[in-house]
Amino acid sequence: MSGEEEENAAELKIGDEFLKAKCLMNCEVALILEHKYEQLQQMSDDPTNQISQVFEKSLQYVKRFSRYKNPDAVRQAREILSRYPLAEFELCVLGNLCPETVEEGVAMVPSIKNRGRALDEEAIEKMLTDLSLIKKFE
Repeated sequence: MSGEEEENAAELKIGDEFLKAKCLMNCEVALILEHKYEQLQQMSDDPTNQISQVFEKSLQYVKRFSRYKNPDAVRQAREILSRYPLAEFELCVLGNLCPETVEEGVAMVPSIKNRGRALDEEAIEKMLTDLSLIKKFE
């Protein structure tokens, strides 16, 4: 992205570095941090291996705002969203916020309708319905 071009997430003008970056949903970060937390607790006999307050607060945050709690649901959510032509940024926003209607989804991630992709309202509704089913049966 050139220095003159203004960033705009609604149009997915977020910079090449960010567009190419691998993003994680909160629920994926929670799984990673929980695993690390367990490892750190096993090593807690050693007083030099204390868990930092920042780590604990980060773990609390992602657990609180994770829409999917178990590893299978997390994997399924990523698989469902990956079926659609979404940028990583869009995928993670939708996975984190879990909009219930097409209108909510487009309001939260306007670029899903603005980029000329094959995401019509019917496809967006199917994607959101599939995500809501994961939450319902989790």
